[in-house]
Amino acid sequence: MLCMAGLLLADAHADVVDEITVTATRRPVDVDLISSAVSVTEADTPLLTDALRDEVGVYIQQTTPGQGAAIIRGLKGSAILHTVDGMRLNNAIFRSAPTQYLALVPSAAVERIEVVRGSPTSLYGSDAVGGVVQVITRKPTFETAGRRGRLVGRLDSAELTRELQGSFEFGDEALAFGLSGSALTTGNRRTGSGDRIGPSGFDAYSGRAIVYRQSEKRKLFVDFQFAEQPETPRIDELVAGFGQTEPDADEFFFAPNARTFLHGRYEHQFSETDWTLDLAWQRIDDDRRSVALGADRRRFEENRSDLFGLSSSLSGARGAASWITGVEFYHDSIHSSRVERDLDGGAETVRSSRFPDGSSLSQAGAYANGTWALGPSVLLSGGVRLSRVDVDLAATELTPASEFDVTDLSGDAGIIVNINDALQLTGNVGFGFRAPNIFDLGTLGNRPGNRFNIPNTSLESEQVTQLDLGLRYRTDDLRVELVVYRLDYDDRITSVTTGQQTPDGRDIVQSVNASSAAIYGVEAGFDLDLSDVLSLHGVVNYARGEQRLAGNVEEPSDRIPPLNGQLRLDYSASAWVTLSAAARFADQQNRLSARDVGDSRIDPNGTAGWVTVDIVADIAVSDSLAFELAWENILDTSYRYHGSGLDAAGQNLSLTLTKTWN
Repeated sequence: MLCMAGLLLADAHADVVDEITVTATRRPVDVDLISSAVSVTEADTPLLTDALRDEVGVYIQQTTPGQGAAIIRGLKGSAILHTVDGMRLNNAIFRSAPTQYLALVPSAAVERIEVVRGSPTSLYGSDAVGGVVQVITRKPTFETAGRRGRLVGRLDSAELTRELQGSFEFGDEALAFGLSGSALTTGNRRTGSGDRIGPSGFDAYSGRAIVYRQSEKRKLFVDFQFAEQPETPRIDELVAGFGQTEPDADEFFFAPNARTFLHGRYEHQFSETDWTLDLAWQRIDDDRRSVALGADRRRFEENRSDLFGLSSSLSGARGAASWITGVEFYHDSIHSSRVERDLDGGAETVRSSRFPDGSSLSQAGAYANGTWALGPSVLLSGGVRLSRVDVDLAATELTPASEFDVTDLSGDAGIIVNINDALQLTGNVGFGFRAPNIFDLGTLGNRPGNRFNIPNTSLESEQVTQLDLGLRYRTDDLRVELVVYRLDYDDRITSVTTGQQTPDGRDIVQSVNASSAAIYGVEAGFDLDLSDVLSLHGVVNYARGEQRLAGNVEEPSDRIPPLNGQLRLDYSASAWVTLSAAARFADQQNRLSARDVGDSRIDPNGTAGWVTVDIVADIAVSDSLAFELAWENILDTSYRYHGSGLDAAGQNLSLTLTKTWN
């Protein structure tokens, strides 16, 4: 669904609503009072990242089926801040490339996802240079004593998916409890070529328990989440890619990838202000098991991040103004180890770890942000933030112990101009930074594209300035959003070759501040009611980037998505049946950087354009039982999302059953 001034463009299975409140400003605000470009969607998908696939301004990359990463305005990974109920998901080992960690948030616990496209840097600080992906979880609230539940079962043919997802909530208006969980298993993916690519199947499990207490002036919750993918194959390492005659590895699994999250929040409403206090702990396990092609040794890695967070804020409103001010502190400690075991005798040898074991990253920030109404037609917003980032890198056999610290100022400003009841103009400008993390400074080991990364402890922060202008139009029958933007990215950290190779033929690379980029584009969406039962929805995204490397070398920016979008027709056949037909599309992308050309996931001649067609039927058997039948990629198109590690799924039949009770 597309969120804009006072409206929500519904997805294929939801009704259009007139108003929505979002928390993109770190406090609940009606969306028509936010100048930033914001998209909102439900998360009714097996993997959380799949819910973002058709959103305005968002492009999804998959290196392997169990994972997915959002690309927003040409940026990805650690250049996009990911949060869960306001607390950081980004940790010290978040890659600047696509990352898999958003897929470790239990989708059964999620109410919606808010995507801020732009640089709300006064509120979020480092990493929020391309945008913010904010996951909002479901809270169990009741007006009277009661209970409710939901059970969802899914099957599909393209990936042989079998999923069971359930939730149960009970309590009263003062105290409530919620439990949810899911189990997912998939097989090898069938692509449009008719082949099943393997091994690409994976399993995933998740669970969540929450206690929620509220009174007239106070709210308190304690939330526990856990998700794990026990053994997910890194498919692009296991099959020969573009420019390769053989794969890089005989075996490569994330085994396991897991996330554990404990979060407590206390809210207290005073006469004119609201106080919020958050405490959270997150552990991410990013373990790996691999055997290089033709090798006689199996490698085991353990990589763990323990992230502790504290956040406190005060917010309020008076007259024509609203405001929020706050402080936050995060500390992340890293454990990393690596051993090799002989395949024949079983003898083990300790090897250098991927990250310097015992390293840590701390960051603190203080911020203030406010909005001011200048009469009935103009709303101004703005804020400023002071951030401090400290990185302590432990000594390794290649590098001595070292420290990195930076204090930086960031800020943003926005404006909304209401031309009339239907037309609204917006503008935003932001300047921010991304401090190098432990992944940037200290990574040692294999990277995709037959590369081997060595550490560089002399990096500096990246700097970003972003400007966008938008138009929002709304009548009873038509809703439109159009945003144009430009982003200037300086001192960008990029991977460059040292000109050397490892004994097994991998190019030795190192991260350096060697790039600047200008990225600009257009994000557009519309929702047109053709009649009481027929509506048309559309999304179009376009981005173009140019970068300058050391030596004044100019080339297209890395991993920029092609022109892409969706056109969907919804038909409400009755109160119980809704039919949808959708065409997704992407143009070819042959504007490649040298790094893109050398990436085995990308055709050096460019990624071909494609069109797919889907048909979905939602049928409500009763108030408590519904099912969805979907025929996806009807034309059995063979295609790939630009930069992904394998082709997308081919023709697919899926069935989803949903049972609810109160």
